[in-house]
Amino acid sequence: MAKLKIKKTKKQVKQAPEKPKEENEVVLPAVRSSDEPTPKQAKWINRQRVLVFAARSINHRHRHLMEDLKKLMPHHKTESKMERSKNLYVVNEISEMKNCNKCILFEGRKMRDLYVWFSNIPNGPSAKFLVENIYTMGELKMTGNCLKGSRPLLSFDPQFTKDPHYSLLKELLTQIFGVPKHHPKSQPFFDHVYTFMILDNRIWFRNYQILSEDGALAEIGPRFVLNPTKIFSGSFGGTTLWENPKYVSPAKLRQAFSKKAANKYERRIEKKVMNEATRPETGYPDIEGADFFKGDPLKKAEDAVIEEEIKQEDVSMDEEGENEVPSKPIVSMKKSTSRPEKTIRRKQLKAKSKSISDQIKKRKQIKKKKPTKK
Repeated sequence: MAKLKIKKTKKQVKQAPEKPKEENEVVLPAVRSSDEPTPKQAKWINRQRVLVFAARSINHRHRHLMEDLKKLMPHHKTESKMERSKNLYVVNEISEMKNCNKCILFEGRKMRDLYVWFSNIPNGPSAKFLVENIYTMGELKMTGNCLKGSRPLLSFDPQFTKDPHYSLLKELLTQIFGVPKHHPKSQPFFDHVYTFMILDNRIWFRNYQILSEDGALAEIGPRFVLNPTKIFSGSFGGTTLWENPKYVSPAKLRQAFSKKAANKYERRIEKKVMNEATRPETGYPDIEGADFFKGDPLKKAEDAVIEEEIKQEDVSMDEEGENEVPSKPIVSMKKSTSRPEKTIRRKQLKAKSKSISDQIKKRKQIKKKKPTKK
């Protein structure tokens, strides 16, 4: 009976007359919006791809800086470490194999210093920088944060337009750090800013998050300073278009600091020897014995004045040639201040200090002389 009832209801529904459509009634489409075909992706015109990798001999801090830059650049490509023995022209071939037209190469020296190359592949130009004052995102722990893959705004110091070499570097940095529009791995909005400032002949890099439309910013990181050394016409070589005259290599700076420290030690030894040579035997060389401090000081002062007057009279008598007057005996006559033993000792100590300084100079000369190769 239940089955029959159900059949009746279906027939009733089928046979029910349709209601007339009202004038203001909106008819919805039969297909839902979720079933519609996905719209075609916008054309990716600016096809900038940046190869970011390093040569061997970089330390852990330099590697973390490289990883931070990779996070900030969704249009990058990676490659394993390059051997130091290989020529830098090989990087052009590696970039072409990876289908990249820009390259950032990190190069380390002595596990201390970091150099970075920014290059336009394959025709150039390319620039070499010394990276100073490195602070990674993990070290800074800033409050700022941005979405991964979002596009940045590039802010440059007005000084970039004044000098020709800075204007060339500005164009190179914009092409490398600017994320292309409609890149598959990028987001279609801006939420952070890269600032490039010139101070003390160096380029200072900072990364800020845009908090609100009124211009409030919060730093994200990383931080580093680029000291430009050379700009080449080709990619990783060619004629030098510009060279920094104020650049001093970090190895030379360390050598100068060590020399300064060595000279400080030598000066201290010489000062010590000279101090020993000129040091008196007693605290009061003109005072002999403890009897000097006994008696009335005023009376002794009067006696000293009388003695000085008698000495002056004796000197005047000798000059005039009147030696007939016998000199009065003086009871408290002081001994002559000239001591031959003291002068001999001083001469010996001076000779000793001179011999020490000569030995130090000889050692310096030996260090400077390098062994000749046969």
